[in-house]
Amino acid sequence: QVHLVESGGGLVQAGGSLRLSCTASGRTFSNSLMGWFRQAPGKEREFVAAIRWSGSSTYYADSVKGRFTISRDNAKNTVYLQMNSLKLEDTAVYYCAAGEGYYRNQYEYPYWGQGTQVTVSS
Repeated sequence: QVHLVESGGGLVQAGGSLRLSCTASGRTFSNSLMGWFRQAPGKEREFVAAIRWSGSSTYYADSVKGRFTISRDNAKNTVYLQMNSLKLEDTAVYYCAAGEGYYRNQYEYPYWGQGTQVTVSS
């Protein structure tokens, strides 16, 4: 079992920055991939970014490439999502997830955090 806890969400003006954190506990050694997804009101949950615990592979949705950066601190079992140049359309509940499958497929992540709200205002 893997337990994930997100933090760092909040209200920010367009153009601003936020950093989300996701701390994992439990059998993290068996989960090689950590991902961030988001869900806006009335929309389906979508992939944002992912990173592997081992190695340096990172993956991004086109909509956030160049603005968001995913990173990890293995010693702290924590993954971060640095979000810069935030836009109104980035408003959503952000979830971190742990899995071992295809990074873009949310159904291949068996473990999820509770989510953290990010609201971007004009």
